[in-house]
Amino acid sequence: MTSLPPLVAPSTEPLSPQELARYSRHLALPGIGVEGQQRLRAARVLVVGAGGLGSPALLYLAAAGVGTIGIVDDDRVEVSNLQRQVIHGGSDVGRPKVESARDAVAEVNPHVSVRLHEHRLDASNVLTVLDGYDVVLDGTDNFATRYLVGDAAEIAGIPCVWGSIFRFHGQVSVFWSAPPVGEGVVYRDVFPEPPPPGTVPDCATGGVLGAMCGTVGSVMATEAIKLITGAGRTLLGRLAVYDSLELTWRHLTVRADPARVPVIELLAGDHAYEAFCGFAPAAAAVPAVVSSGTGLFSGPTADGRLAVDLARVAGEPGPTPTTLTAQELADRLADPDDDVLLLDVREEWETQIVTIDGARVVPSGVYAGPGATAALADLPRDRTVAVLCKVGGRSDRVARLARAAGVDARNVEGGIVAWVRDVEPDLPTY
Repeated sequence: MTSLPPLVAPSTEPLSPQELARYSRHLALPGIGVEGQQRLRAARVLVVGAGGLGSPALLYLAAAGVGTIGIVDDDRVEVSNLQRQVIHGGSDVGRPKVESARDAVAEVNPHVSVRLHEHRLDASNVLTVLDGYDVVLDGTDNFATRYLVGDAAEIAGIPCVWGSIFRFHGQVSVFWSAPPVGEGVVYRDVFPEPPPPGTVPDCATGGVLGAMCGTVGSVMATEAIKLITGAGRTLLGRLAVYDSLELTWRHLTVRADPARVPVIELLAGDHAYEAFCGFAPAAAAVPAVVSSGTGLFSGPTADGRLAVDLARVAGEPGPTPTTLTAQELADRLADPDDDVLLLDVREEWETQIVTIDGARVVPSGVYAGPGATAALADLPRDRTVAVLCKVGGRSDRVARLARAAGVDARNVEGGIVAWVRDVEPDLPTY
């Protein structure tokens, strides 16, 4: 891929004496200079996620003088975030992340205008949120949002700087469906389908080296600056893979899939992207038509619970439910006539932070290791087993294995996080 022309036209207003002093190290750089700094001032960059990757990216975009920065996040700051999300501090715990990030950006550079989008992106709002931005940075940590942002960026025709981290490794690339020079590559060209649910642990399960977030997030900010100013060669057409333990970078060439149907519409239906990634919420019917309207990708029309409800209306026995909400679990545990077994498949260190009284603790890895057969045989066949983890991924995997072994296993939706939110809000979380 050759160098791309600057993405943003320079502002016509001269840099003020204060700006000249602030950005003096940029002004001396070949490929940026005064004109490049004016391009940065005119640029509008949307950062999706004010977490591990968004934190350093936001700070460096602000320091670089990007004129307008949008921040998308619907979470609040938790103590467990502080190990890697350096834009937040201890006094921000409990605050909306967008507000904490806004204050940090203002402290770094008062010349930056910040727009807050304190809601979860979905198919009903993502195109509206992206409207007016020149480039989007995707630092999210779940596949549904990654496909959503990737599809929306393709439809909007803007570049997407994408990053991902897990344990000691990171990945960065630039996706753009129709660049002014060269061939376009989008997220679906590299990742045409999401992995099966539960096969890829999230950072809460597998962990992540906090300092590595700064490395990968800074590269994302660098790629955005290069796109805006036209400096250097971007990662469009390449995937950079970082190994922090070996301190190595590898670059893989990525190309457009000639057989891929271009995305011209978002997946239809509420929670359609969750369904596409195998994580449809339990009470949602998910129509599954996609992008081009060709039906290339499709998903279930209803989940297990809806099937049960429809069968009940028709007077027919429905399939055994496969999930429980946190509140349903609480009701069953409180019923003296209900002998439901609560199986907590989190790691021991997680249960030391917060647990539910009476739970049997068996880490999920036991059900995938050499002792899996014995562990599954140890589960009762004469009562319901409610399987719980942090947010529902590991427990869903274990529940599926248990059901295949003849156990009435139900995945607790949202895990211990949902329990704290809906049942015992005074308990700690992480």
